[in-house]
Amino acid sequence: MTISIWRYSHLLLAVSSSLLLVLASVTGIILAFEPVLEKQQPYRPADFEQITLADALPVLKKSFPDISELSVDHNQFVVTKASDEEGKNLTAYIDPKTGNVLGKPSGQSEFFQTVTTLHRSLFYHEAGRFLMGLTAFLLFLIAVSGTILIIQRQRGLKRFFTRIVKENSAQYYHVTLGRLSLIIILIIALTGTYLSVIRFELLPTKVLSPDVDPDAIRTKPALSLSDLPVFKNTRLADVQTIAFPFSEDAEDYYTLKLNDREITVNQVTGDILTESLYPTALVVSQLSLNLHTGRTNTVWALILAIASANILFFIYSGFAITLKRRGKRVKNQYTADESRFIILVGSENGSTYRFAQLVHQQLVQRGEKAWLAELNSYRTYPKAEHLIILTSTYGLGDAPTNAAKFESLLATVSQPNPLRYSVVGFGSTAYPDFCKFAFDIHNRLEQQPRATPLVDVHTVNDKSLAEFSLWTKAWAQQAGIPIEVATETLTLDPATLDTLQVTAHSAADANDDTFLIRLKTTSAVPVTSGDLLAIYPAGDHRERLYSIGVLGDAIQLSVRLHPGGLGSGFLHRLTTGETIRARIVSNPHFHFPVNTPAVVMISNGTGIAPFLGMISQNIAQTPCYLYCGFRNQASLDLYQPFLDQQLATQRLDTLSVALSREGEKQYVSDLITRDHTLIGRVLAEGGVLMLCGSLAMQKDVLAILDTISQARTGQAVSYYQSRNQIRTDCY
Repeated sequence: MTISIWRYSHLLLAVSSSLLLVLASVTGIILAFEPVLEKQQPYRPADFEQITLADALPVLKKSFPDISELSVDHNQFVVTKASDEEGKNLTAYIDPKTGNVLGKPSGQSEFFQTVTTLHRSLFYHEAGRFLMGLTAFLLFLIAVSGTILIIQRQRGLKRFFTRIVKENSAQYYHVTLGRLSLIIILIIALTGTYLSVIRFELLPTKVLSPDVDPDAIRTKPALSLSDLPVFKNTRLADVQTIAFPFSEDAEDYYTLKLNDREITVNQVTGDILTESLYPTALVVSQLSLNLHTGRTNTVWALILAIASANILFFIYSGFAITLKRRGKRVKNQYTADESRFIILVGSENGSTYRFAQLVHQQLVQRGEKAWLAELNSYRTYPKAEHLIILTSTYGLGDAPTNAAKFESLLATVSQPNPLRYSVVGFGSTAYPDFCKFAFDIHNRLEQQPRATPLVDVHTVNDKSLAEFSLWTKAWAQQAGIPIEVATETLTLDPATLDTLQVTAHSAADANDDTFLIRLKTTSAVPVTSGDLLAIYPAGDHRERLYSIGVLGDAIQLSVRLHPGGLGSGFLHRLTTGETIRARIVSNPHFHFPVNTPAVVMISNGTGIAPFLGMISQNIAQTPCYLYCGFRNQASLDLYQPFLDQQLATQRLDTLSVALSREGEKQYVSDLITRDHTLIGRVLAEGGVLMLCGSLAMQKDVLAILDTISQARTGQAVSYYQSRNQIRTDCY
């Protein structure tokens, strides 16, 4: 299966660094708890941020006359080095406001010291540090490539945090947690890389301290420690270390290492003798160390621990996703040259292959020769009669990577035999370009001289097996091949069937054998005009689907009686009061749209059925235009009283009828051409066009709509199909 350069790079980087990333993540989780434990110790003075050197140094000099150094560690514990009353060296945590000794530093525990060394260098000194620095840089590249993949998946940067379609748990949480922890992981990776660069002295970090000019040292005016201006203006929180003078002579001075500079201070007058700013690389290295370790903030340390745990999950879920994709590799029993059925798949992540394999397996089990491959492998098929295309849409209505070449191949490859094709689009209605690529392919195939659609283009939302089964049943019925790809998820359970009672039944029209039947369900299953009624006329697995129109509290079907027809014959034989077992199949793609400026309904024959229910439920009086085609006036008479009533109540704005065997002998497509201005305006203003009826009508109307939309809006008809502005339910 073809994968994009970004996905390949993402996978290659992850595989090459996975072992070291696991080690770094596990040790990182452990080390994140070190600052948490350290900050539980009671050595940080109260109101530490407000203490100045003018407040602290006089107290410390009084408590420790021989103090030589003061330092403030990353926990904001104040440490002094001095001599006690007995002349022994003393290193202790002290309270800078009182001079009291709070405790003695014990150094890093042996456990954390071992884990730190393992995390930094793998116990291999400089070579190990290089490897861990390289691992941090690879983590940065993994994060960048993963970000680009999410942007592609979400169809743009602006949609980065929009809803993720859940294909499986590993994929869903891999992307979701990746988005949430992206910034933290980038910080971990960049700071780890930077610290390695600093370690190998690839950037200048040395502080050049200028020499003190002895002649510039003044002895007057003499000020006390608490009055020295620089000490009054410097907080203890801004100090790293202070080296105290050896004597009280003016030639001996204070050396202060602050967070951003180093200064020397005259101990008598408080004059700043020298000042040296730290190199930017050194300041950034301190910031990187704090961010990478979380040593200055407990909350940040815990966030780092969670991010490190996420990295472990990403490694697991990434490999799980990869193995699942590899498990979906195609195994063909027959060659492409000898196969009668060609199944081509467009899929960015491999999930669509599951559905294609169901069809492929069923055809082979029926003794048919079938070939399954990706769309990019499209070529001449000497014995092919059927072409089945199952494809998702990627990016902003684009082709998946393994289908990107199909349209160009279609323009150059000719088939020796006529092909009957069917296109199934997979996607999510959460995205604006729902199944756009599938519609594009269907429209391109319609332009091929030797290609004929077997059924209308079908769409499957969020990998719904139920929606996919609608296509398999329609395809199997038209192809005459009884395939059953319904898995256990789709296996019909008699307990799921509803009982419906016939409440009205009209006689079949003598001209075109059309009749109406009304049914009332005894269950509370919700039903909407545009849904489908699945009946089982032979009492077995064979299913027949009919579009529903809801009128009041009844389901109305418009059915044409076909000679020997299994479903139509069964319904025609029913009498008022009889009951049948059937089920309601939700078909939300073909429901009456809400919050739309206008709706145009286009039908021929019994395709008017769902529109009758939609019009009757148009209480909000959304502008509604009905175009319908019949053979003759007698066919229309079955619906005329109802339509007249809807026109009177303004639930229907206009009714346009084409009669193919009487009068001007028009087709519904002729009416659409006539009213091109209205149609173009409805599309441009965000309105919806709905088609229900025969495939022949759908093909003619879509061709006219493409011409209208190109002329009026500059967009192809697939643009509106993918945005759910053109909805079809044709067979």
